[in-house]
Amino acid sequence: MPPTTRNAILVTGGLGYIGSHTCVALAGAGYRLVVIDNLSNAKQSVLPRLRELSGADIEFHRADLRERDALEKIFSAIAIDAVVHFAGLKAVGESVEKPDLYHDNNVRGTVVLLQAMARHGVARMVFSSSATVYGNPERLPMDERHPLRPQNPYGETKLAVERLLVANSVSNAGFRYAALRYFNPIGAHASGRIGEDPRGVPNNLLPYVAQVAVGRRAALQVYGNDYPTSDGTGVRDYIHVTDLAQGHIAALRFLEEKPESIVVNLGTGRGYSVLETVKAFERASGRTVPTEIAPRRPGDVAACVADPSLAAAKLGWKARRGIDEMCADAWRWQSQNPDGYPDL
Repeated sequence: MPPTTRNAILVTGGLGYIGSHTCVALAGAGYRLVVIDNLSNAKQSVLPRLRELSGADIEFHRADLRERDALEKIFSAIAIDAVVHFAGLKAVGESVEKPDLYHDNNVRGTVVLLQAMARHGVARMVFSSSATVYGNPERLPMDERHPLRPQNPYGETKLAVERLLVANSVSNAGFRYAALRYFNPIGAHASGRIGEDPRGVPNNLLPYVAQVAVGRRAALQVYGNDYPTSDGTGVRDYIHVTDLAQGHIAALRFLEEKPESIVVNLGTGRGYSVLETVKAFERASGRTVPTEIAPRRPGDVAACVADPSLAAAKLGWKARRGIDEMCADAWRWQSQNPDGYPDL
């Protein structure tokens, strides 16, 4: 089914890292976009770049999902066809320190959003879930039947939202959803105009490596080199953020065409160790990335790799970009924007 020209897609958290790349992809696929973001982990200077890359007049509302009145105004004024839901706090360490905040923001925010959708007859959602719902791997690669045992409050909030979606689909026969369990998104738009710009010290490997390469940080801390992997460092399934964005379009079209909901992994099925990833970034950037070995972090696992075959079978989607392209695009973004997005 072709995208609607009258109704709009509401993108929550649309100025964030994954949300912004998905907005460009959605606009390129012909969807009209309405973005809501509270800017707690994003900057408004992302918006003109999205309009530049997409050539679309993307509508923006600064609001928090927990603000019922703000949501009511948006849903009352605009014919929303479906919701792509990214908005949420996402730092694992912070979630351990502030579990109530994560539950309030991620779970209660989704409850308020679902209530607004129900009031206005909006019955399709693509949800940004996470492989953290699986917890420690019992087997690799992990498929969607793997036990769900999140090991931190962040992962627990993702699983709680998935369960909310299941409950909604039971109570409302017309409601359907796609829950996309991401593995490790990295990279940036090929233009270098948008990318990952974490606030403070990066929690994830690639932005930290990029900041070392560009001179913002002295060295990369490698947490553990005694794992049972090829070089002793942790292995993760990295996926290019542009491939991930295309996964959301495939999921949205699935919901447009099929009278069912779906839960799928979005990953490559290929793992890379920390040191392999660093070497790939050095090749892409032409810079040396100094590393320092540090003790393992509590809760880290040796390896985490997706089985993405269900997404291929059900959505017709698979990741197409390899680690060298991921690192080249991440370096293009970081070298062109050494301090990230400007403040407005």
